[in-house]
Amino acid sequence: MDFTAERKAMVDSQVRVNDVTERAIHLAMLAVPRESFCAPDRAFAAYSEEAVVIAGERRLMPARDVAKLLQAADAREGEKALAIAAPYAAAVLARMGLSVTAQEADQAVYDVVGEALAAEGVATVVAPLDQPTGEGWDVIVCEGGVAALPESWGAALRPGGRIVAVERRGAVGKAALYVKGREGLSRRELFDSSPAVLAALTPAPTFAL
Repeated sequence: MDFTAERKAMVDSQVRVNDVTERAIHLAMLAVPRESFCAPDRAFAAYSEEAVVIAGERRLMPARDVAKLLQAADAREGEKALAIAAPYAAAVLARMGLSVTAQEADQAVYDVVGEALAAEGVATVVAPLDQPTGEGWDVIVCEGGVAALPESWGAALRPGGRIVAVERRGAVGKAALYVKGREGLSRRELFDSSPAVLAALTPAPTFAL
């Protein structure tokens, strides 16, 4: 397959047409080999609109949604970003000139994406997703769904820092932008999105007696 042509088609048909106007995002997505971030036997589908398998139950977020999240985050060259369960977004941010760390909890996922992340200059950490590594982040991004935003993610931001993630409690989730101010986190809904909720961040069921 001609992955270079596939990347251009993806940007033209999934990103530009969905109100993503930030040229830095276009250029980064034209450069990042998305096929390196999914299961090798699914590389042929890397540039489709589907959520492609990485390993086990983990999927790549569709390029449209990644682009819209990153545009909302207003990520800027020179900032530092933490990509939690977001390997493709991590690579795109690195191509945009940010200093990026990718955090994964699942070793099987890391085994698929680790080499590609290293090639993009992304630092990597394997640790629980509700325990963000480091602090003072300008941007935190997540490609998986969360039932509720972990408080620890907000605590890891610098003042003025932004989180973009999808909160999902039903059939359809809502992408949201959080900004850290003096009074805490403000929240703005962005668009509908339905990634699978990350198992590591799924609350345990409770039972009433």
